[in-house]
Amino acid sequence: MRVGDGIDRVRLVDVAELLATEPVSNAVRHAKGPAALRIRWSPPGTLRIGAWDADPEPPEPPAAFGRMEESEAGRWLALVRACADVWGWHPLARHGNRDKYVWCELSAA
Repeated sequence: MRVGDGIDRVRLVDVAELLATEPVSNAVRHAKGPAALRIRWSPPGTLRIGAWDADPEPPEPPAAFGRMEESEAGRWLALVRACADVWGWHPLARHGNRDKYVWCELSAA
């Protein structure tokens, strides 16, 4: 997603907002423990949105967005597949706990 004029900036903010709310909602709904959202801007124009939660299970691979119309599960990764430039996840281990971090990036350059 390239940001050139004001309309594209608004679209970037709208997409970023959507991609930031879904993983936090999922963590509250499904994880048995704490969760956090991290948003980072990296010049020259990459916005990284990530969610950490205490559920060590890897995310399901994203389905095509069209197949997610009726589903409450897996919607975030379908949105990521449709809207983000790249996404990924990695397991975390700290203080004897197993967690995960799921992230996506939007390019504004």
